[in-house]
Order: sequence, then structure tokens, then C-alpha cells
Amino acid sequence: MSSNEGRRVRKVQESRRAMACAAVNLVLDRGLDRVTVEDISESADVSRRTFSRYFAGKEDAVVDGLRADFARINAALAARPAAENPLTAYHRALRVWLDGEPTAWPRLERSADLLRLLHRETALLPAYLRVRDEAQTASVRIVAERLGLDAEHDLRPALAVSLAAGAFSTAVQFWIAPGATAPLPQLIDAAFAALAAEPAPSTSTTTE
Repeated sequence: MSSNEGRRVRKVQESRRAMACAAVNLVLDRGLDRVTVEDISESADVSRRTFSRYFAGKEDAVVDGLRADFARINAALAARPAAENPLTAYHRALRVWLDGEPTAWPRLERSADLLRLLHRETALLPAYLRVRDEAQTASVRIVAERLGLDAEHDLRPALAVSLAAGAFSTAVQFWIAPGATAPLPQLIDAAFAALAAEPAPSTSTTTE
């Protein structure tokens, strides 16, 4: 990539981040119904046309930061050593993101407020589910490649990702719960430890 191309990419990324941040801040301050695309564009100092090149609507802009972080988690997952089992790899990818990424949720002042809003504001749910499902689909592809399996015909990669993503989601729910004090990394560690400790069902059968 040339230096000019690199500058253009950075400008695009900066513009997208500015619009996403403006959307989150405005919606948290006013509520989704009281924020327009024009409000977001004005706050980010871009035109309405520019906004529409990046986002289908204000809901997509609000959840865009989550998309970026899910992508970082998947990049960390893809970089994990091949010898790690999928749950361990996903867990450690989350910790790489949490420990080293400046935009990881615990480091952002209003990220917990945004996550709470996603649970309250039903109009944001479809946009969030698209972001989450896209990320999990990418995770399944990564895990399938790690295991040398066909993700379309073998259920094991999808099952591993469902378990890992479920542990992550459960930890986040406890992190944003009213009165919660435990840090997110601790909750994630506890959730994955609980998965590992889950006893296998007995193979014996009993008759009455």
C-alpha cells in the first residue's frame, strides 16, 4: 500500500469512527427517538451524503464500534497457536483484546451504558444482531480452519463458537448488571472456567 493510499484508508477509518462516536454519545444523551441522522452528521462534521456512504441508518452507526471490536477479537483468535483448543483460543483472544486494545469496552467511559441501552432499546436490536451474527460467522470460519474442518458440514466449529460466545455474552451481562462491581476480565475468566469445570454426563443408564 502506498503512502497516499494509507492516508486515505486512515481518513476513512477516522471519519467512520467520528460518526460512530457521535451517534453513541447523542443517543445516550437524548435517546434514540430524539436523534436524527442529520444530528449525527452535524456532530461529526460530515455531510448527510457522507454518513449514508457508511451507514444504512443511525442504528447501524450506534453499533459500529462493537463491530470493530468483534473484528479485533477475531483477529486475535486467528493469531492464536494452532495447538490451543477452540475454547482456550477464544478465551485467550478475548484477554489479548481486553489487555492490549485501547478501545476494549472496560477502557471506554460509556461502553457499559451503550451495552445496557442495547438491552433496553428494541429498535437497536436488529442492528446489533447483524453485527453479532457476522462476527460469530467469522469466528466459526476461523475455528474451522484451525481444526481443518468443513464449517458447512461439521457442527464442531459452530458448537465451539456458540459455547465461547455464550460465555463471553454471559460475562458481559453480569458486568453491566445494576450494582455490579466485578471487572469484565474477571467475569470472562470465571465464565470460561465454569465451562471447563462442567462435568460430563454419566454414561451409565439406570432403570427403575
